Amino acid sequence: MTLAPEIQPYVDSVASAELPSLAAQPIEQVRDQSALFAHVGAHDAQPVDVVEDRTIPGPAGEIPVRVYDSQPASTSPVVAYFHGGGFVMMGLDTHDRVCRRLANATGAVIVSVDYRLAPEHRFPAALDDCMAVTHWLTEHAAELAGDPGRVAVAGDSAGGNLAAATALASRNGGPRLAAQVLVYPVIDAGCDTES
Repeated sequence: MTLAPEIQPYVDSVASAELPSLAAQPIEQVRDQSALFAHVGAHDAQPVDVVEDRTIPGPAGEIPVRVYDSQPASTSPVVAYFHGGGFVMMGLDTHDRVCRRLANATGAVIVSVDYRLAPEHRFPAALDDCMAVTHWLTEHAAELAGDPGRVAVAGDSAGGNLAAATALASRNGGPRLAAQVLVYPVIDAGCDTES
């Protein structure tokens, strides 16, 4: 497999560096390093007709979200997208290219959620934020040119965990979801698995 040329220097620098484990680094340093992902390949970000930063009411204040709509003239499915990052890092900017691609490939309105991060915000803060956004989307999808009957949750890694947990919690009187999409989700008690 060949890496994209703009990613190779990053991979080479990480491979040659003697970096301490993430757990041994201050959280600010870990977050600064993860923010670099927003810049890798940024020049290849796909254009999307509508990209809008806004907020949605949450249990502890406003939750930042970024809305992507590649078909603003139609009523599209809506996907709440929860980013990965071990529950402690990453956010709207690190997953911007992913959400742009999803919007263009699916025709859905993608709503990327900047949920509260640990360790400052202990469990269940992130899940509470994801649930709040999902509830809001099922009630207000039309405000985003979305179909309230076709709301899905999706996420990668820790975000996959949050998508699965949101879907499970929604079974108990929560919003009715059309689908869940889990991309390499953390859904086991550990990470030592064959996959």
